[in-house]
Parts: sequence; structure tokens; C-alpha cells
Amino acid sequence: RVYAMDERPATNFEHGSVQYSGRDLDVAVKDGGWLAVQAVDGNEAYSRRGDLRVDENGLLVTGNNLPVLGNGGPIAIPPYEKIDIGVDGTVSIRPQGAAAEQLAVIDRIKLVAPQFDEMKKGDDGLFRLKGGGEAEADPDQRLVSGALVSSNVNVVNEMVDMIELSRRFELQVKMMKTAEESASAAASIVRPV
Repeated sequence: RVYAMDERPATNFEHGSVQYSGRDLDVAVKDGGWLAVQAVDGNEAYSRRGDLRVDENGLLVTGNNLPVLGNGGPIAIPPYEKIDIGVDGTVSIRPQGAAAEQLAVIDRIKLVAPQFDEMKKGDDGLFRLKGGGEAEADPDQRLVSGALVSSNVNVVNEMVDMIELSRRFELQVKMMKTAEESASAAASIVRPV
């Protein structure tokens, strides 16, 4: 059997539910917003993946190692004792050796909210603007700290749809085989003896 696809699958832009993780660096974007990240090709892309961490180079990155973008590009975090991400995306730290009440604002995560019809999904799973370019930061977007956005896929419905499509495919194959057998039988009746 050969399963071919000649078109791009549709994208479901619905927001998944917010699941609390308790990790300081986990963030969930609310209300259909997106985090701006730097894709492997160096261009700006958008993701809802909020399992953030600070890598060995001091950059704030997503779980798949893409740098998170702020006002001036990738967010670099100096050595810290504590890090906090505010609801507006502001990244604050308590520098190493500083007093408990001394906080330093490092940057603000770029949060965007382009219209869904302006976005396209790349082969890398990241979203970009259809016309290229970069989306404007949306100051009204908010984060939930210590939480992640779960998948918006309804596994049961998708499994039922997949089984239904598989059965339809099998039925089509049986119908083609029956038509071929009928054509062969009809051809043998018409043959001269």
C-alpha cells in the first residue's frame, strides 16, 4: 500500500488547556498568543512551547533549544540566584551575590498575536508570517508562569477519524478489485470459443 499526500494538513489554532507545572521557567501564553523564537535559520518564528531554560551560554531557550527573543534579540541571562518571568513577559533576576530584595530586569519576552490567517506552519513545526517579515510585539498578551499549554488535539476523535479513513480506504480497494474481477469475467464471456 502507498499512502500519498498531495496537500498540506490543516492547522488547528485552538488554544490548549493550561497545565500547572510549578517550574519557575515554564510559561503558558494566554488567549492565542505566541512566543517569538529564533529558528535554526536565524529568522524569527513563533511557538507556544513554553518549557524554557537557561542554556550553557546563558541564553533563554525553549525545550528544543531555540533562543527566545526579547526586545533586542535573543535574551541573554547573566549569572543569577533566582529568575522570574512576569505575566507581561518581563524577565527579572536576582544576580549572584545580591541581596534578596535586589532584582534586575533583563528583558521582556516578545509576545505576538498575529491573525491566524496570516500565519503558516513550517516543516520544523514553527509558525511564521505568510508574507515573511516579523510580527509586532503585542503589549496586551499575557503569560501564566509555572504552567504549560497542553496539546489541543482530541486523541479519541483523531483515533476514530483515522480508523474511519482506514476502513474507507480498504472499502475502495475492495471495490476496485471487484470491478477488475467483473471486467475480467465479462471479457471472458465475450471471447470467441
